[in-house]
Amino acid sequence: RKNTKRVPSFRKLLRTSKIKLDNKLKNKQFKQQSAARKYRKEQKKLREAVRDAISRKPFPLEECKRKQVAEKREEEEEDALPLDMMDEDDLKLMEDLAQKASFLTRDLSSNEPVHIKKRKHENVIDKYEKVPRRMQTEPEKELIHLLPIKDKSGIIPQTMEKPVLSGARDEEEDAEEMEEADDFNEEPLPVLTPEEMAAQRRQKLQERKMHIAALASAILSEPDNNVGDFAPFVNQIKKLKELRAMLMEQDPNVAVIVRKLVMVSLMEVFKDIVPSYKIRPLTEAEKATKVKKETQKLREFEEGLVSQYKFYLENLEQTIKDWKQRKLKKSNVISLKAYKGLAEIAVKCLCELLVALPHFNFHNNIIVLIVPLMNDASKTISELCFEAVKKLFKQDKLGCASLGVVKVISGLVKGRNYDVRPEVLKVFLHLRIKEVELQKDSEDIAPKKKFMTYKEKRKHLSRMQRKWKKAEEKLERELLEAEASESKEKKLKLHTETLNVVFVTYFRILKKAQKSPLLPAVLEGLAKFAHLINVEFFDDLVIVLHSLIASGSLSYRESLHCILSAFHILSGQGDVLNIDPMKFYTHLYKTLFSLHAGRTNDDIAIVLQCLDVMFAKRRKQVSQQRALAFLKRLSTLALHVLPNSSVGILATNRVLMQMFPKMDLLLDNDSQGSGVYLPELEEPEHCNAQNTALWELHLLQRHYHPTVQKFAAHLIVGAPTEGSGALPLDLSQRPATELFEAYSMRGMTFNPPVASVTPRRKDTFSQMEAFIDEELNKQLQQHISETVVHKPLDFAKHFKESSL
Repeated sequence: RKNTKRVPSFRKLLRTSKIKLDNKLKNKQFKQQSAARKYRKEQKKLREAVRDAISRKPFPLEECKRKQVAEKREEEEEDALPLDMMDEDDLKLMEDLAQKASFLTRDLSSNEPVHIKKRKHENVIDKYEKVPRRMQTEPEKELIHLLPIKDKSGIIPQTMEKPVLSGARDEEEDAEEMEEADDFNEEPLPVLTPEEMAAQRRQKLQERKMHIAALASAILSEPDNNVGDFAPFVNQIKKLKELRAMLMEQDPNVAVIVRKLVMVSLMEVFKDIVPSYKIRPLTEAEKATKVKKETQKLREFEEGLVSQYKFYLENLEQTIKDWKQRKLKKSNVISLKAYKGLAEIAVKCLCELLVALPHFNFHNNIIVLIVPLMNDASKTISELCFEAVKKLFKQDKLGCASLGVVKVISGLVKGRNYDVRPEVLKVFLHLRIKEVELQKDSEDIAPKKKFMTYKEKRKHLSRMQRKWKKAEEKLERELLEAEASESKEKKLKLHTETLNVVFVTYFRILKKAQKSPLLPAVLEGLAKFAHLINVEFFDDLVIVLHSLIASGSLSYRESLHCILSAFHILSGQGDVLNIDPMKFYTHLYKTLFSLHAGRTNDDIAIVLQCLDVMFAKRRKQVSQQRALAFLKRLSTLALHVLPNSSVGILATNRVLMQMFPKMDLLLDNDSQGSGVYLPELEEPEHCNAQNTALWELHLLQRHYHPTVQKFAAHLIVGAPTEGSGALPLDLSQRPATELFEAYSMRGMTFNPPVASVTPRRKDTFSQMEAFIDEELNKQLQQHISETVVHKPLDFAKHFKESSL
């Protein structure tokens, strides 16, 4: 019968479940191992039979037969009974049986008489006594009773030991058999010196590198443009398969390096040859349709490309799993220590493919692999995944890939019960989402009808007009398809869905895990995307933020994020809500003196953002008393922070003085109202800030940083927009947050460089010494004129030395 079994196609493999494929592979491997084990056992028995045949001395066949006949006769003589002791019935039965004997009942293998009676009575006790005893220490073996065998000596019971499925015993037997086979067949290999082994390894490695380069070059070479010649397509797939097979390099000397090189080479090859569209599986109708030869070849090439790409991703995934499980395979030639290096290269390849091929097949599978590794204990692997996801967010203009990543991150956070690193949620800050479909504006954002319906055409257009309209609409559709540009409506829909998943994750943490280390990342994310939240959630969210601040369990950085989130909410769509943010003003006023010039200097950037939202965007809702209190406290804070922070704070003060016209009363020493200024009071409305003055600006005017000096001098004269006291354009037109970053001191250098102060000290000391000499001389001359006349110069010198 002809074997009609066919190799399953790629499409059938895609439809087959992974469990079924794994079971088929395991069955195939088990059969191969069983056949190999059976073959080794047969060879072992054959070798033992050969050794036994050689060791035993051959005997003549006739002597062996004579010896057997003599032994049987002796046994029969011992067991036979005399005729006079037998009954008459027994004797008669024996005579009858002897007459019925024929040639067929005779045993031709022996020389015994034909009519010998079988032994019926055997000495059972003697038989069991001859059986050797077993030691009690030997464990009893479980037996399986088989069908007995009957021969001329009687019924022989058959038993066998129950087989024990022990992988270790099989491995020991296999190892012993392999050792015996090696001793029996192989010859000892020559011993190499370390220098020779290193040279041999370099040679093998060079050969593998050349082979990898040749295969990669052959794959990347463009196919011929001759019509009907698609042989290069077929060769590309063959070369790609051959290159992928090198991932299973078995030479232990070069296996690690070769596998790393093949991983990176395949990654670069796929980045070059993968088309700019997603390859979908063909439908049954498309398969049944007859197409051109060129089209059929192209389909086969695409099918083979997707298949090889899938197998390559599976190899990378298996490498990472082996490293995570710390599991060394029996047939692997790579040590357990080398698994980490292979896993890092595999993760790097997956990250590159995640960023470079977001449109191609299996991109979601790569996302599922990469996102959990962002929470990995290895810093190298987690940073690789973070950077890859950030790049993907920044370059994803449509938002389809970003949506997939955000969904997987949300599931990861929920599945691990919020026990993930804060950096996993901070990745959301790199999303390119600036506008979404809001509920109140859904009618305005809804896609407009570009084409008329059939009823409208029948009602308003004539037959000829309808014909022209139909042709025009068809042309417009073709033009849209030719542009291959995504519509704004689709982009807004994807961004809206993405942001909904982000907010669901944030709100879930605010509700169930307020003491989690993820809270700062949540508050920071809310501060960035708060203007995109639906109005329905504003009241509840503001209440939650205020309760978090009032609890006192937050650090001041987290509380700053709460304040920023609340004012982002209230400065956008929250203008229509009747919510008093006075408690948030009070908390920021109280928190300002917690900032200092140490490692928390970066928090000044959050303060500057809060001040911009609280005063610049809500100036109509801010009272003059509140603005005066913040202006005074910010001027005091500028004395205690680094130069870049002072520049940012003074730039904010400049905006306040220009926005609120009565701020110049703080430049006058005379008090303008009743009461005394209370700087330690935490309520900005009741601290009487109008009764103080900005004396801090005079100290800042002598600051060592030149930019701080310019801002202080500018504020002392009332922050004019033009004239001699105005600022240069490069300082006046830049916001406070940008100035804070521009004059940053992260590199431990001043920007601009500050001149050395050592020469100034020498000049100051010399001036002071000259002044003292002059004053002493004046006093001396007056004293001399009143008393006795002496030489003025000598007396002055003596008086100076004695006084000093």
